[in-house]
Amino acid sequence: MMMPPEEESPDGDGDGGLVLLHGPKSGSTRKGCDPFAQTQRSKLQHRRARINQQINKEMRMRAGAENLFRATSNHKVKETVALELSYVNSNLQLLKEELEELNSSMDVYQNDSESISVPMIPLGLKETKELDLLAPLKDFISEHYGEEGVLFEKEIKEFMELRQAMRTPSRNEAGLELLMEYYNQLYFLDSRFFPPTKTLGIFFHWYDSLTGVPSHQRALAFEKGSVLFNLGALHTQIGARQDRASLPGLNQAIDAFQKAAGAFNYLKENFSNAPSLDMSAASLTMLVRLMVAQVQECVFEKMTLLRAQNDFLARLQLAQEAARVEDAYSLVHQTMSQPHVKDYVPFSWTTMVHVKSEHFKALSHYFAAIALCDCPAPSDAELLEQEKAFLQFHVTMPEGPSLRVLLQDPEERRKLGKAHLKKAIMKHEEAMRIHGLCKILRKMDILQEVLSFAHKRSLSKYSEIDHEEDFFETGEAPDIHPKTHQKPEIKSPNFSQVKVTDLFHRLGPLSVFSAKNKWYPARRVHLMRGENGFGFTLRGDSPVLIAGVIPGGCAAEAGLKEGDYIISVNGKDCKWSKHAEVVQLLKSTGKEGVDIGVITLQGSECPKAVDRKAAVMSSGSGVLKSNKENSRKSLMNSKSASTLLVWSKKSKRSKKSTYSGVPFTSVGDNEAMY
Repeated sequence: MMMPPEEESPDGDGDGGLVLLHGPKSGSTRKGCDPFAQTQRSKLQHRRARINQQINKEMRMRAGAENLFRATSNHKVKETVALELSYVNSNLQLLKEELEELNSSMDVYQNDSESISVPMIPLGLKETKELDLLAPLKDFISEHYGEEGVLFEKEIKEFMELRQAMRTPSRNEAGLELLMEYYNQLYFLDSRFFPPTKTLGIFFHWYDSLTGVPSHQRALAFEKGSVLFNLGALHTQIGARQDRASLPGLNQAIDAFQKAAGAFNYLKENFSNAPSLDMSAASLTMLVRLMVAQVQECVFEKMTLLRAQNDFLARLQLAQEAARVEDAYSLVHQTMSQPHVKDYVPFSWTTMVHVKSEHFKALSHYFAAIALCDCPAPSDAELLEQEKAFLQFHVTMPEGPSLRVLLQDPEERRKLGKAHLKKAIMKHEEAMRIHGLCKILRKMDILQEVLSFAHKRSLSKYSEIDHEEDFFETGEAPDIHPKTHQKPEIKSPNFSQVKVTDLFHRLGPLSVFSAKNKWYPARRVHLMRGENGFGFTLRGDSPVLIAGVIPGGCAAEAGLKEGDYIISVNGKDCKWSKHAEVVQLLKSTGKEGVDIGVITLQGSECPKAVDRKAAVMSSGSGVLKSNKENSRKSLMNSKSASTLLVWSKKSKRSKKSTYSGVPFTSVGDNEAMY
């Protein structure tokens, strides 16, 4: 479980990693945002946004026409509306085909290296509408927190600028950090402004990445889930752009695709009932498997760089790695072909995955063939090791002589190698046939080049080992057992990687000043110091709690109650003040007394002494919602609550300052009398 962002006092060290820059609207850009970058990728994203808006318009027109068709009884009107509906449906189909073509533009996201690599499948980012939060948040601050909403305009605008910036993240680490920063700020926004029993009337609008269909929800979980989806999508784009002809590039691609898989998997496990198809459980399962397959492909490419090509065991390992890649892509193809998925996954994706499945199956048989045909028979010292490796190489043992004879007899090796090459050529041709069925893939020159090169290489090797005097019928080569030396790792998002400071920290610590808590209007109490002090015990920090009130004492007479929180002393805001700071302010008062501002949480007034700790803890504990993602909140809130109870040395020193005449038995653990 990922930990939520930590709540920090605004006076703490550092800025928590929060960079305060203006959003795109202001003419300057925030780090990690490239709204004006005229790259092929950004032009593609702008076209996607335009198509999304057109789809939205056509769908609204269709909904209106369908309502009219159902409502009218006039036959002429029905005919006119039916004609209009067919026109709208035709437009929608054309727009969806155009969007599918954009989703199939894999070449734009690939690297510019001259090396030949099979293209990877990246995802486009989800688009969203602008959101004006100024009025709803100001109203909530006035109504719920009793503060002037206008005083928080700067913080609200800063949040809106951050949201605007995260719509166009740059395709690098800074772009990822920008998305993560916004996601972490959503935790604070949720805690501050989204009570469990009330909505703000705000709708979050997002377009489906695959279909362009718009969706909207009041739930902040939809906003969080969409940002997480874009985090995964951006990782896929970063992975696709790496130069996979080099080891550093391959390692970066592997890391990016593993993190993409982690983001989609986290989304699937923690967010449910998403209104858009791209965030459904079936779609996210498909995306996780696709990312794992692309990691497996990078691992195979890494093996080809690291392993000595002329070594028998190394070639067997490459064959098994290729078989593992084929296995992974076959699973993805099955997932994409499911009824609930195939209708909205681009045809080019399904075809590409199918092509790769056949291509890597061919490669597995090719490397098996060259291991048998190009490597010399083993020496007595090598035989045992090769026997052991070959015993686990095929799914079923090949027909013919014993394993030892097979490995030591060059002719038997050539026969089995020829059978593997025959199967490799068949699979190469099948991959090329499937590739030819997709108009979009046919335009992808680099993919055509890779498939053609691999096919010609296998044909050349086959003609090299094929003898005119071969009268035996080439047998059926058994399939190769898939095996990998680097299992893909699904890396969940590390939310603590990007530290943020709560933009609305001036409202007070979340343990008390949150949307789920309600309190009575703030009271201002004037206290005079008596012979035995003020007559109350204090506990905790930020804000300091009045843990007990002595009957008949100054505090009791002034109207202070057990469970009150001190929010100001002589006009100084004390919501974030430490225990010692509040004590110092109280001690510095003279004969004129002190003005104390306090609030009382609703439902927490006058708790029993025996339940005192439980009452304090419940004031900060998290309220779990049905959505599993919200369980992250309880971790932070319980942590915030614990700061009210953990005293250690400070409380002991406070006991020493307890005024004489007040019995220690009246002071509870971790409390001090003043």
